[in-house]
Amino acid sequence: MAVTFNYFAFQSLPSVALLRARARAHRPPKFSMTSTLYSISKGKAMSLGHANVNAIHPMLPENVEIFKSMEEWVKSDILTLLKPVEKSWQPQDFLPNSTSYGFVEQVNELRERTKDIPDDYFIVLVGDMITEEALPTYQALINGTEVFHDETGSDNTPWATWGRGWSAEENRHGDLLNKYLYLSGRVDMKHVEKTIHYLIGSGMDVGTRTSPYFFTIYTSFQERATFISHGNTAKLAMKHGDEKLAQICGTIAADEKRHETAYTKIVEKLFELDPNETVIAFADMMRRKILMPAHLMYDGYDENLFDHFANVASRNGVYTARDYREILEHLVAKWNVEKLTGLSGEGREAQDYVCGLVQRLRRLEERALARAKKAPTVSFSWISSREVKP
Repeated sequence: MAVTFNYFAFQSLPSVALLRARARAHRPPKFSMTSTLYSISKGKAMSLGHANVNAIHPMLPENVEIFKSMEEWVKSDILTLLKPVEKSWQPQDFLPNSTSYGFVEQVNELRERTKDIPDDYFIVLVGDMITEEALPTYQALINGTEVFHDETGSDNTPWATWGRGWSAEENRHGDLLNKYLYLSGRVDMKHVEKTIHYLIGSGMDVGTRTSPYFFTIYTSFQERATFISHGNTAKLAMKHGDEKLAQICGTIAADEKRHETAYTKIVEKLFELDPNETVIAFADMMRRKILMPAHLMYDGYDENLFDHFANVASRNGVYTARDYREILEHLVAKWNVEKLTGLSGEGREAQDYVCGLVQRLRRLEERALARAKKAPTVSFSWISSREVKP
């Protein structure tokens, strides 16, 4: 497919605009959006609005059997990566104790620590928190995926058990960041809450449909991206003098790292059992690009809110075009994609595409970072419409 790619700008495509128009029919659709961070192609790329992953790669009986054959391995190697509830941290471990007589003093200490942190840091922290708060969408995504599907809502299959356990651990992230931001007094929670409401109502379309091959490849990439993002917000919090906030972001990053380990291990196993189908799915996923789950973010005012948030995150070094390329580079090496043998013609083509993509992205990333630095000043409702330069 002859395409001119800009891997770090959102697609200026009718298909992406159509996603927004369908999700938010009550407001004017946006037919062009740009971002230097979380994604991906510009030009005549594959239309997300019309792509049908299942039609391209349906789950054949032999594919289903591969996942069934992995169930005992999932019990021993994947479910063990979930932490028991009694040994897990909870949001209250990091927050002022509302049952304590010293609660007000603890809140005042928190507010004192955060009062001098720059607005642009809070833009990134709010955006990360909103992304975490859209958990119902992610639970629906995994539950709608073949193999992971939880038919009764409490199935005891290893795949369904993982899906619920993963969601339960992720649920704490948004809860913790939301409460911390509320107590800080630094953000307009009404507009933050509206953004969460819009985002969950809009859902997302990241191109995985019901394919467990696509889903696990996507989450391998996405969990590493969130690990990097939360890790960098932890470093910035420490730099700005809030050690407690740094601890919070670092703890969330550790969860994301553990979840990344689980999904990359699943895909590694798929490469072992079904290398041809897996590398084809990997290439297709990268051709679609890795859309971040909050790409339909909206606060009732800014049609390009996600793009503006992404630019701030890029300028702050929280998540950049370089990170996108390095994640792909890491996964290609982790899964030994270059060393795969015995592939079909389509499999070899997919292998060549994925392995060659790293260098193509490397050539483009400096331009993407430069564009982020040149982004205009934007006002954010999350911080009472104060302006921040992305």
